Amino acid sequence: MAITSANQLELLQTAEAVAREKMIDPGLVVEAMEESLARAAKSRYGSEMDIRVSIDRKTGRATFTRVRTVVDEDELENYQAEMTVDQAKQYLDDPKIGDTFVEEVPPVEMGRIAAQSAKQVILQKVREAERDRQFEEFKDRAGTIINGVVKREEYGNVIVDVGRGEGILRRNEKIGRESYRNGDRIRCFIKDVRRETRGPQIFLSRTAPEFMAELFKMEVPEIYDGIIEIKAVARDPGSRAKIAVISYDGSIDPVGACVGMRGSRVQAVVNELQGEKIDIIPWNEDVPTFLVNALQPAEVSKVVLDEDAERIEVVVPDEQLSLAIGRRGQNVRLASQLTGLDIDIMTEEEESQRRQKEFEERTQLFMDTLDLDEFFAQLLVAEGFTTLEEVAYVELDELLVIDGVDEGTAAELQTRARENLEAQAKAALENARALGADDSLIEFEGLTPQMVEVLAKDGVKTLEDFATCADWELAGGWTTVDGERHKDEGLLEPFEMSLEEAQHLVMTARVLLGWVDPTELEDDAEEGAEEGEGDDLEGLEEEQA
Repeated sequence: MAITSANQLELLQTAEAVAREKMIDPGLVVEAMEESLARAAKSRYGSEMDIRVSIDRKTGRATFTRVRTVVDEDELENYQAEMTVDQAKQYLDDPKIGDTFVEEVPPVEMGRIAAQSAKQVILQKVREAERDRQFEEFKDRAGTIINGVVKREEYGNVIVDVGRGEGILRRNEKIGRESYRNGDRIRCFIKDVRRETRGPQIFLSRTAPEFMAELFKMEVPEIYDGIIEIKAVARDPGSRAKIAVISYDGSIDPVGACVGMRGSRVQAVVNELQGEKIDIIPWNEDVPTFLVNALQPAEVSKVVLDEDAERIEVVVPDEQLSLAIGRRGQNVRLASQLTGLDIDIMTEEEESQRRQKEFEERTQLFMDTLDLDEFFAQLLVAEGFTTLEEVAYVELDELLVIDGVDEGTAAELQTRARENLEAQAKAALENARALGADDSLIEFEGLTPQMVEVLAKDGVKTLEDFATCADWELAGGWTTVDGERHKDEGLLEPFEMSLEEAQHLVMTARVLLGWVDPTELEDDAEEGAEEGEGDDLEGLEEEQA
């Protein structure tokens, strides 16, 4: 088939028809046709030639041209597509390197094989353009809800027609009891949109916490308008969920607004989620108060928060324990997800036993180290003293408030405590030296003999060894693995060393050893202070505004 003998307008009509069907730019289809014709021409004239095809966008006429580029004589490699300056002089006036000479060549006869090849090129280009169009359309819709129609199911994954593309609802993103048939309408959350070699992949979800938040936004106008904000969502898909909300308008109850008249609003969300029970909880900046709300319907007697460890202890009445934990630990697990804290639940009886055990241990400590009778040791513990250091270095007046303690008795208590501490320090120092601890570590300011002893037992025996330690190795910390937090025990954690103190000691050791320039530390500190002042200033300006 010769291009010249074909109806030239047929090319443009075909391009427009394909573009309409695939919903892409007709210009992209024409460019694909130009490339396919150029490839067919190269198979006729030779693959080394630079053959280009241009289709007139109005008449549909295809023009075939051969392009040759002027190159330096030493760089001449392809004699069919390149020529030297001397060779170019017969075609161009005053040719320079980089100039091109374009000449028209006769159109080619397209045989069956060439036509098939051209068709494949056009189809490939159209597919690529269609994929780009799909990705551009859906990439900004991630994080929103979309309605679609079930097309088919593959190995438990549901393929959903979402209009100008297909989305995939994976097996683990479906609510447990759900099953779909071809043609069923489905509402999903667009979790992610990725560009992949086989085309854009639209990943859908019905189990994501964000799906529930978006459903409430659709049902509750106050959330859509920003009057009420969803602060946190925790779900056990298909079974139960907790959602924390806060109102920025004092006259609007956030829980009541989400529930709706006779539960109409929350019921619409429950129906969409296959009967998933939803607890709507008022958000509170005070973490213990928020946790008490999150553990509803269980009653909480007491909350003890450990902010450093991001753990929280909750004490509940004995009869409330099963309710607080929930079926298979569901209630406490959702409350933990909602607050972002690890929660330990104990009954009042268990807490009482633990407190009694601590009281007895501290009493025994004072009896053994200060040579006191049980009653007097119990008085010290009852007044809040927990360690020998507190007794030894507390202000004398704090000991005088104890019944039966005068100045002489208080002084004697402190003397005994200090002597005991000195004896412990001396024994620890001797043990550390026996373990091989170096004087550089022993004399390092900030480490007690007991700390040096612990370090030496772990193989940290010199200042160089200490300087190579990480702060978390000394002070301890927490590591999150597969969504679960695991405790990292620190060598000096029993001495209540904080992460900041460990950082300071390690950096001081590195400075003393000459590993770190102290001026660099000062510059970093000044930059940090300036940034902090800048943030404070911006905050002040915002408040004034």
